[in-house]
Amino acid sequence: MFALTVPDEELEFIALRASGPGGQNVNKVATAVQLRYDIRRASLPEPLRERLLARKDARLSREGVLVIKAQRFNSQEKNREDAKRRLLALIEAAAAIPTPRKPTRPTRASRERRMESKLRNSRLKAQRGQRGLSGE
Repeated sequence: MFALTVPDEELEFIALRASGPGGQNVNKVATAVQLRYDIRRASLPEPLRERLLARKDARLSREGVLVIKAQRFNSQEKNREDAKRRLLALIEAAAAIPTPRKPTRPTRASRERRMESKLRNSRLKAQRGQRGLSGE
């Protein structure tokens, strides 16, 4: 494949206060980070950009801006690196082109196993019905 890098100029970071537990610092220090990445203006190859925009992802806005919130760590710098890492993982996942499935026919043995299984289930269910009719 290719070495994937995203220029820092294309990334927009916003510092936020993290949600959840955090002791006395939680209301004072903005350690969480929101990364905003505009896919439409990104310096990515066109096919990759289209695949990213076509993804069904709640983090992607209608305008084509990907928003990643990182608040796993207590340090803003670590959260910034975490957000970058998650962005790169998302882009790499979109860069992988899935191989199209080649339709195949089921083998004779698999069809026979399926029919035997259906017959076995049918007999089992028929036995259940007979027990209920005898009035036990």
